[in-house]
Amino acid sequence: MPETSETVVIVGGAVIGSFAAFFLREQGFTGQIKVVERDSTYQFCSTALSAASIRSQFHQPYNIAMSLFGANLFRNIKQWFGQDADIGFVEQGYLILGDKGHEQRHRNAARVQIELGAEIDILDPEQVNRRFPWMNVEDIGIGTYGTRNEGWFDAWALMQLVRRAARQRGVEYIHDEVVGLDVLGGRITGLRLANSGERLSCDWCVNAAGAWGGMLARMAGLQLPVEPRKRTAFHIKAPLEKAGFPMLFDSTGAWIRPEGEGFICGIAPEEHLDQCEDGDFEPDHYLLEDRVWPLLAHRIPALEQLRVKRAWAGYYEMNLFDHNAFIGAHPEISNFVLATGFSGHGVMHSPATGRAVAEHIVHGEYRSIDVSELSFDRVVRNQPIREGVVY
Repeated sequence: MPETSETVVIVGGAVIGSFAAFFLREQGFTGQIKVVERDSTYQFCSTALSAASIRSQFHQPYNIAMSLFGANLFRNIKQWFGQDADIGFVEQGYLILGDKGHEQRHRNAARVQIELGAEIDILDPEQVNRRFPWMNVEDIGIGTYGTRNEGWFDAWALMQLVRRAARQRGVEYIHDEVVGLDVLGGRITGLRLANSGERLSCDWCVNAAGAWGGMLARMAGLQLPVEPRKRTAFHIKAPLEKAGFPMLFDSTGAWIRPEGEGFICGIAPEEHLDQCEDGDFEPDHYLLEDRVWPLLAHRIPALEQLRVKRAWAGYYEMNLFDHNAFIGAHPEISNFVLATGFSGHGVMHSPATGRAVAEHIVHGEYRSIDVSELSFDRVVRNQPIREGVVY
């Protein structure tokens, strides 16, 4: 690729923004790349506070493909980032349970996943019980288990690896907050910063602002249906063997997986309590006693006895339109590239998203995974994506 004087400014320097910067260099972009991040400690970013898991059990082909690419990168992390690279990837699958009466829907979804390269076991209740004898299966109709390309990892370590690699490739990280976007002739021409008062000129602006992606879009006069939604995770100890324990998603919405010396677990708040919040990182402790504990103790009788070690809260970048990501240029501002709205699966899809953003900017097309259906155009057409496997 010939040398270019173009400048890409990425708003959001956590894992998605950093992968976008990294893959821009990998795809041959030779211009300036600047990443603006307001939280230089990253202690409040969604990456650091996530459950850091990956699954291939989606319904839409591009979501499955993005997961398979991410899992392959995680498995071969040393080939990408050097022999000292380690993100503690535990390749142990999701076990997703379905209620009686919904077996065919889950079975059909699993068959699509298998056809697209995922490795999924379809289990009846007796088979679930044989594989996981500590589980109460009396009220479930089916379980699907990812035997490969699923598991969990250290999201903080992944983010640090990608940031370091991006910096080694000449990417500049700027600790500041974007407070304004200048738009002229259907393009963003610059970003105004709060602390330095500086204006950054740009040829491309990438919205990787996570839960605050909608707020950034409003600075350009755009309505992007992405809002922060608080999620609480609990770290517990319980008299339960961790060996062979999956990332369990119960049909009730409660989830649990091994972590450190115990387990982490959680559940989404009830819909009427799940409101837009910003800056409140106080865990919703009531969720454990009122919802998570009773539901998980029913599914796993050993969890009738547990001890809470700690709790923390972070934010989902919730896409209120259809709970799927926005990736690609906004139709009204051609150089405003979206990479937000993942609604809980941003960390797992960060490698594929970063590569897609880079391909769009460098080549003007997606050359690896076609994510064009995830463009904002679907909002304009009022055609939400019906992802059958959303948690």
